[in-house]
Amino acid sequence: MHKMHNTGPGRVFDVFNHIFLAVVAMITVVPFLYIVGGSFASESELATRSFFVIPHEFTTNAYNYIFSTDAVLRSLGISILVTVLGTLVSMLLTLTMAYPLSRPNMIGRNLFLNLVLFSMLFGGGMIPTYLLVKGLGLLDSIWALILPVAINPFNLIIVKTFFQQLPKELEDASKMDGCTELQTFWRVMLPLSKPVIATFTLFYAVFYWNDFFNALLYLTDTSKWPIQLLLQQLVMVANTGLGDLQEASLYEPPEESVKLAVIVVATVPILMFYPFLQKHFAKGVMLGSVKG
Repeated sequence: MHKMHNTGPGRVFDVFNHIFLAVVAMITVVPFLYIVGGSFASESELATRSFFVIPHEFTTNAYNYIFSTDAVLRSLGISILVTVLGTLVSMLLTLTMAYPLSRPNMIGRNLFLNLVLFSMLFGGGMIPTYLLVKGLGLLDSIWALILPVAINPFNLIIVKTFFQQLPKELEDASKMDGCTELQTFWRVMLPLSKPVIATFTLFYAVFYWNDFFNALLYLTDTSKWPIQLLLQQLVMVANTGLGDLQEASLYEPPEESVKLAVIVVATVPILMFYPFLQKHFAKGVMLGSVKG
């Protein structure tokens, strides 16, 4: 492989590949840089300049406006709590359900798999789900944002398939060492599953962080709103005030820069989560598990 990259065609491919990836990176990063720069720009500059990264006139009016009360910080705390707690619950349920379903000798395995597949194709609908959440007494509770969506059937199927691809010799060896099924799962299977755990932890975390529709349905207490729902309201009422927050705002909000600032506030926290899981994505799943 190294010799191939030292040939003429190999070097041409490397140059083309680097240029292509650089262009893709710019297409991805530059719009976000504009959003960050625009959130610190004045309204007049946003109206006169169609695109820029560094504003001529630096101002924090938009951030002063959205942080004029503790509502945003409170909503950030709620979103962090829902994201952390929801991700832990979802990963716990997904892993502990996927592993037994990956065992071919499990009693009733096909029945449970068919139920999972059925839930991927058919759902109860918004009104029945709302009535169920209400009947369980979860309205105006953060558990209403977690329990109804705790397991994603598609994620469950992928994790189950991953466990099925692990060598059966590992399970047999652990049983010869006297491990129970739970000990095999905890001591053997999970350490080999870091890539898939990292990937779906990220998927679940991004879902919980970005979700606002369930909060819109199940939460009527504005003090329990997550950041996505609160920031949606901030954008919608940027011209008329913040509703319950209006009394704390002492100046007219800069409408366009507020829209950009709320995107930054809602995006940066989850972006900080990526580097901690990035290293696991490219790792070999079976690296070091079976030798020769």
